[in-house]
Amino acid sequence: MESFFSSLKKERIRKRIYKTRDMARADVFDYIEVFYNRSRRHSHLGDISPEAFERARA
Repeated sequence: MESFFSSLKKERIRKRIYKTRDMARADVFDYIEVFYNRSRRHSHLGDISPEAFERARA
């Protein structure tokens, strides 16, 4: 989890100023669901994205 939160902070949160908590929540949700879970390469998957990993398994 520490690695995830470090990535979240470096790649998304530190670069932005949010006007409301709802805007921050929406941005974190977008980071997790759209970028981190689908596109970002993960070392434990052989440095490919989860989406590519699932396609390769099918």
